[in-house]
Amino acid sequence: MTGWMHRAGGQLVAEADLIVPVPLHYTRLVSRGFNQSAWLAQGIARRAGLSCRVDVLKRRRRTPTQGGLSAKARRRNVAGAFKVSDRAATHVHDKRILLVDDVLTTGATLSACTRALKQAGARQVDVLVLARVVRETDVTI
Repeated sequence: MTGWMHRAGGQLVAEADLIVPVPLHYTRLVSRGFNQSAWLAQGIARRAGLSCRVDVLKRRRRTPTQGGLSAKARRRNVAGAFKVSDRAATHVHDKRILLVDDVLTTGATLSACTRALKQAGARQVDVLVLARVVRETDVTI
């Protein structure tokens, strides 16, 4: 899968200074035992010869799972939920960050993570995801 993502996001990967995964929701980490976004980010970084930092973004607080929430409720749920860790802030400042996630549903989590990275001084944040949820209302036939 990382090969597909690397090819699909080739220009974004080539222009990135650092690859950062979205931190996994705590209950998903406990139940699954792994962070698939981190695995994807690390695989892309290896292929591209780039640095991947899994310690950059941290959750400020636990958030309820996003499943079943409306787009508005999802944005409210993750508002202010992420921060750049103090020890990783120097790695973000004035850098072009490639933010990696497994699934894009409404974009609420990615927006909240992007906001935290920009507040920490990232010059630019690009996003690369493995899959996107498409609802009937998103598609015109």
